[in-house]
Amino acid sequence: LLNINVGGKLFQIAYKVLAQYPITRLGKLALYTDPVKKLQLCDDYLVQKNEYFFDRDPSIFHYIFHFYRSGVLWVMDEMCPSNFVEEIEYWGIHLKYSQHCCRSLLEEKRDELSEYLKIEKELEAELEPLESGAQFDGKFLGRFRKMVWNLIENPYSSVPAKIIAVMSSFFVLISIVGMTLSTVEEMKNKTGKMWMEQMEMICAIFFTSEYLMRLISSSSFKNFLRAAFNAIDLVAILPFYIQILFENMDDGDIQYHEELHKVENVSKLGKVLKLIKLMRIFRILKLARHSTGLRAFSFTMRQCYQQVCCLLLFIAMGVFTFSALIHSVEHDVPGTDFTSIPCAWWWAAVSLSTVGYGDTVPDTILGRMVAFVCISFGIILNGMPISILYNKFSDYYAKLKAHEMSQ
Repeated sequence: LLNINVGGKLFQIAYKVLAQYPITRLGKLALYTDPVKKLQLCDDYLVQKNEYFFDRDPSIFHYIFHFYRSGVLWVMDEMCPSNFVEEIEYWGIHLKYSQHCCRSLLEEKRDELSEYLKIEKELEAELEPLESGAQFDGKFLGRFRKMVWNLIENPYSSVPAKIIAVMSSFFVLISIVGMTLSTVEEMKNKTGKMWMEQMEMICAIFFTSEYLMRLISSSSFKNFLRAAFNAIDLVAILPFYIQILFENMDDGDIQYHEELHKVENVSKLGKVLKLIKLMRIFRILKLARHSTGLRAFSFTMRQCYQQVCCLLLFIAMGVFTFSALIHSVEHDVPGTDFTSIPCAWWWAAVSLSTVGYGDTVPDTILGRMVAFVCISFGIILNGMPISILYNKFSDYYAKLKAHEMSQ
């Protein structure tokens, strides 16, 4: 018998049993005759007891010991898959000796653990700033830039930093409210326009100052431009200055082309200005910088993009299928709206989403049966991914809050 001491526990295995697996560590230990080679396979050797000592986990070695006795490697469900694979690789035993059920469960747990660690790493990176305070050491105006960086990027560093974070969210909301009120008929008078313009100018000045402070405190201009939040900040302030530029061009165009078709040119610039003003709605994305919920939602969409793409694919298939069916049974009805399959796309999309505007409805019995099947399919289709997305969103939100509190 070969005496093996694993982590303080003694095991005895027959040499002839170990010799059946010559590529394993214990098989080599049983077959080698050179003492030097034997000592290279173990951590220590006790001459008095004739024991080979291994500084490994004795609880997992019970499964290795059982493998040599039975020829089957069993895997318990409660074991850590990474630790178990590391141990059997040390002993030179391949996973193929385990049963198919055990191997499938172990590989599934390894994949789950790998995915879990990947998501945890990405969640930590979601809250981790692009730069750290240590990057300013030894740089030009490093102390001043570090102070500005803490003021803008780290709201938990001081009371003024928290105030600036709250003010940033406040100005975003004020800007969105101002843009909304500017479309109200009662606010289109001279006084209302003046108030809206002053409010817009104050918000633009604050957003510009905030952007410049981030630019000044950045240690890498390239990383600053590549950051998504900085791109959102730039989109938030550009419409104001583009609007001023176009308005000045508009005035110059009127003076220069006074005898020409100035009305047509002004109308074209007016359409461009309306589009530029509409871009201010993207300012609401700035709230994601200080909102854990919006970050969790964005992270959920990125992690579940495959499920979302599958949902869109199924919706597209349903739209094409049911629009073709409704057209085939309704196209002969006098005065029908289903004159072609493309004309039925809108009805199919509305029915699949279970919104049901009622602007286009089938008139025949067969058409109503098709509509019932379409609505039923839409209920099943919309219900499938909702629970998955919600569960992942709540899980990611809780983890982001936990990481945020720990930081």
